[in-house]
Amino acid sequence: MAKVPNIKMNNGLLMPGFGLGTFQSLGGEVCVATKHAIDVGYRHFDTACLYENEREVGEAIQQKIKEGVVKREDIFIVTKLWNTEHEPEMVEEACRASCEKFGLGYIDLYLMHYPVAFKKRTPFEFWPMMPDGQHEHADVDYLDTWKAMEKLVDLGLVKSIGISNFNSQQIDRLLANCRIKPVNNQIEASPQINQKKLIKFCQDRDIIVTAYCPLGRPIPAEKKPAWLYDAKLDEIAKKYKKTVAQVVFRYLIDIGSVPIPKSVTPKRIEENIDVFDFKLSDDDIKHIDTFNTGERVIHFNESRTDKHFPFAIEF
Repeated sequence: MAKVPNIKMNNGLLMPGFGLGTFQSLGGEVCVATKHAIDVGYRHFDTACLYENEREVGEAIQQKIKEGVVKREDIFIVTKLWNTEHEPEMVEEACRASCEKFGLGYIDLYLMHYPVAFKKRTPFEFWPMMPDGQHEHADVDYLDTWKAMEKLVDLGLVKSIGISNFNSQQIDRLLANCRIKPVNNQIEASPQINQKKLIKFCQDRDIIVTAYCPLGRPIPAEKKPAWLYDAKLDEIAKKYKKTVAQVVFRYLIDIGSVPIPKSVTPKRIEENIDVFDFKLSDDDIKHIDTFNTGERVIHFNESRTDKHFPFAIEF
C-alpha cells in the first residue's frame, strides 16, 4: 500500500500530498473507485457540488470506516462551492447540503470553485446561459462570498477553506481583505500548463497548490495531448521503471503541487499513487518543462466578459 506524505497547511492542519479526482465519475462507478483507492492508500478525495457525486463518495468512505479500514480523521475530503451559490446568504445552506450528502460530519477543505458568480435560476441549473453564449453572471464580489465561507469554519462545518481557479491578483486582493487565509488554490496544472509562476506565487504566501487535469485530459485514440507520446518522455519513464503518467505526476510534485488525477480503473488507481519512491533529475524536469505552452484544457471562455474572469492575465 502506497504511503503518501502529508503537507502542513498554513492553519497547522495536514493535507495528503496526492489525491483521487472524481470529476465525471458518477454512480456506482465512483463508489467502487473510492473504496479501492482507500484500500491502496489514498486518503485525499476531491469532488464538488458540480460533480453530483458527493453522496456516492461519502457512502464509500462510510463503508470503509465501518469496516475498520480507516477512521474519519484519516480521510481528507475536498469539495467546492459552486458559482450559483456565491450570494453570502446561500453559502451556509450550500455547505450544509454537501455535508449531508457526505454523511461524514464535516468537510476537511471547502473551496470556492471559481471567483466568478453565476445567476441562480433553478436549484439544478449549474450553467445559466445568455443568448450571446455567455454565462449569466451575478454581481457578487468573491470577497463577500469568502466572508461567508469564513463563518463555516466558525460553525465547525469545515476544517479549512480555500480557493480554486484564482489568479495572482485575485489572491493578493483576497489576502488583503480576509480574516481566515486560504490554505489552498486548486488550479489546472500539467506539463502543457505547468503553472510554475503561480505555484511560486502561492508558495511565497504559504498557500498549497493542487493540480487538476494533470494529464491534460488524454484522448488515447487521437494520441492527444501530443507531449504524452514524446519519445524522450517514454525513455525517462523506462529509466525509472515507471509509466509515463507516473513520471508526469512526479514532475508536478517536484515543481511544488499536489496532483489529483481522476481514474475509476483499479490498476490505474494503484499505479497513479505509486510515485513516492523516486525523484526526477534536473535534466528530466528541464525536458518536461519544454512541453509548457500555457494551453488550457479548461478555458472557461463563456465567462470572459465577467469582471472576475480569472484567466485574462498570465498567472
